[in-house]
Amino acid sequence: MGSHPTETGLIKGVGAEARAVARARAITLGRAGRAVGRGTAYAVLILWAIISLMPLYWMVTTSFMLPDEVWKVPPTIVPTILKQMPALLATGQWAEAGKLWEQAIDSYRFLFQSTPVVRWITNSVIVSSVATLGVLLLDSMAAYAFAKRRFPGRELLFWIMISTLMIPGQVTLVPMFMIIRDAGLMNSLWAVILPDLSMVFGVFLLRQFMRTIPTELIEAATIDGASEFTVYSRIMVPLAKPGLATLGILTFMATWNSFLWPLIVLQRSELFTLTVGLKTLQDKNLVQYGLLMSGATVAAVPMIGVFLIFQRYFVKGLTLGGLKG
Repeated sequence: MGSHPTETGLIKGVGAEARAVARARAITLGRAGRAVGRGTAYAVLILWAIISLMPLYWMVTTSFMLPDEVWKVPPTIVPTILKQMPALLATGQWAEAGKLWEQAIDSYRFLFQSTPVVRWITNSVIVSSVATLGVLLLDSMAAYAFAKRRFPGRELLFWIMISTLMIPGQVTLVPMFMIIRDAGLMNSLWAVILPDLSMVFGVFLLRQFMRTIPTELIEAATIDGASEFTVYSRIMVPLAKPGLATLGILTFMATWNSFLWPLIVLQRSELFTLTVGLKTLQDKNLVQYGLLMSGATVAAVPMIGVFLIFQRYFVKGLTLGGLKG
């Protein structure tokens, strides 16, 4: 015998309601699981960011520590100026706040008054800026040729050039030194700039990026009568801005932090770059870590500024060049 229609409808209604409840519970559990996973990921990333920033925090805070704080055991995590300055300012104790500030910046005052650090910074800016501009110009031209122009032996030349990346930099120090010495460029900023005017890695990076630019744009411009240089300067360079920004940041940072080669070719203190100058500071003041951290902080500021200005292009250039090359 079949069940009554009313009972059948009731059973179907209860079954549908149970399925709806189960579905809602599954959705709730799924959302809770995703929220927990997202929270865990954010917690790990925040912890990793804190660990990564600790050296920078340590450097900056040590540069503002009082002399006796630098040597404390266990080490001082929060310097006196950060502990006391807010309370002094809040209570209007301006004289005490000023006195504390003068003590905190004592290492910076010594750095700028007793050493030619301004001259070293100027030299580093000149060397890094000229080398970066040279790399962007020469590497982008070479990358354009390897990415979009067809000529016999193109792939062979490219891979021969890439193979030079496997040669350790120390191997080329003696030949470069002899070339610079024979050219009469020792003890000049050109001795530091010239070897850095081109980077094989830069050619590779920009070639990979330029290969993502449609060739039809070049063909259309050529049909309209554009010259080779016009195609390069009016089409390729504007479309390759993210890749150029990435290469510019990497080149500027590498040149700014370069130490060994400037130390070899520069002997006069007025020609030292900042990294070489800070090394001499360390030799003369082995125990003044506050002074050394002040110099390191001054050296880090331009790199942080360059990265913050171009970080949007930096991320875009790395992702596009890596994924589509």
